[in-house]
Amino acid sequence: MKNVIATDKAPAAIGPYSQAIEVNNMVYTSGVIPVDPATGNIPEGSVAQARQAFTNLSNLLEAAGTSTANVIKTTVFIKEMNDFAAINEVYAEFFPAPYPARSCVEVARLPKNVMLEIEAIATK
Repeated sequence: MKNVIATDKAPAAIGPYSQAIEVNNMVYTSGVIPVDPATGNIPEGSVAQARQAFTNLSNLLEAAGTSTANVIKTTVFIKEMNDFAAINEVYAEFFPAPYPARSCVEVARLPKNVMLEIEAIATK
C-alpha cells in the first residue's frame, strides 16, 4: 500500500506528483527545489539554494517519520558543476556519516530556474 506524504514545510508539488511516497517502510521523495515554502521565494546563490533545498528535504523526511540520518540514496541535479564543492559542503551538514550513496549530475535547466534539485530514498 502506498502512503502519500505531504507537508507545507516543503514546496508543494507543481504538477501531477506527490511530494513523497512511503511503501513498505521506505520513503521515496520527488525532487525538492530551493523554494522557501512560507514565502515562495528562491534564495540567491548556490550555497543559499543548497541550504534551502536540503532544509526542505529534511522537513519532508520528518513529515514522513524519518530523517536525513536514514537516507540511503540521493540524486542531486545541479545547474553548474563548478558549484559542486560549495554544494558538497552544505550537503555534509545535512547528511551524517555514514553518508548515503549519491549521484550528482549537471543539467541544463531545472524547474523555476533554480540551481539545484535533490531527491532521496530513505528507510523508516
